[in-house]
Amino acid sequence: MFRNQYDTDVTTWSPTGRLFQVEYAMEAVKQGSAAIGLRSRSHVVLACVNKAQSELSSHQKKIFKVDDHIGVAIAGLTADGRVLSRYMRSEAINHSFTYESPLPVGRLVVHLADKAQVCTQRSWKRPYGVGLLVGGLDESGAHLYYNCPSGNYFEYQAFAIGSRSQAAKTYLERRFESFGDSSREDLIKDAILAVRETLQGETLKSSLCTVSVLGVGEPFHFLDQETIQKVIDTFEKVAEDEEVEAGDGEAAVAPAEEGGDGGAGAGDQDVAPMEM
Repeated sequence: MFRNQYDTDVTTWSPTGRLFQVEYAMEAVKQGSAAIGLRSRSHVVLACVNKAQSELSSHQKKIFKVDDHIGVAIAGLTADGRVLSRYMRSEAINHSFTYESPLPVGRLVVHLADKAQVCTQRSWKRPYGVGLLVGGLDESGAHLYYNCPSGNYFEYQAFAIGSRSQAAKTYLERRFESFGDSSREDLIKDAILAVRETLQGETLKSSLCTVSVLGVGEPFHFLDQETIQKVIDTFEKVAEDEEVEAGDGEAAVAPAEEGGDGGAGAGDQDVAPMEM
């Protein structure tokens, strides 16, 4: 349990060169509800699963607005996520006040990574137990970054973090090459489909997910529940239509195969195979 007492302090290295407190923080990210981010050349979409601790409680907010051109989705300890999102909001406001221009997304991500890294080298601190997907738009285009509790950060075309995120990653890996040219509507659809992959058999409803969008000429905002439900209904209807067409095709092949042995065999049946 105590890893031979090498995990009592964040600055204590194990003989194998590991910081267990940092690894525990990264494990907290894996245990949090899933968060998903996608970007095209002009838009960024963030989505998350609304997971309540019990039927009597509401879910915790997992997506935060930083500025009109930046938003963040979190997975892990929500309290740590709120603190960091408030820090990011303060940095964006200070930069805008000082330079009268929006804060570049990459610069904010570096500040955030530095803040997280300090917590891995001070014995009286602990790492932030939260992972952040930072989506933003600046002069260089749309960006999506993942900030890790260890202080590392990476830029992605699409990424998923949190509980059962591997299923969403598998879906995104199959589709990510088309995201660059995707429209706003296609990105939203892919984000919701990726969320559905993390539910493991649960029926996807608008109440189970939160979706936010930002893009060129479109400040960061949340989609309302009605809009999300319309998107869900659309691709579910398409899936049902495809199943019906596939079923009709299989049924149409059956009479042709039976009639090949002789017309009398098919004519003696009281009910046609397609009408059974």
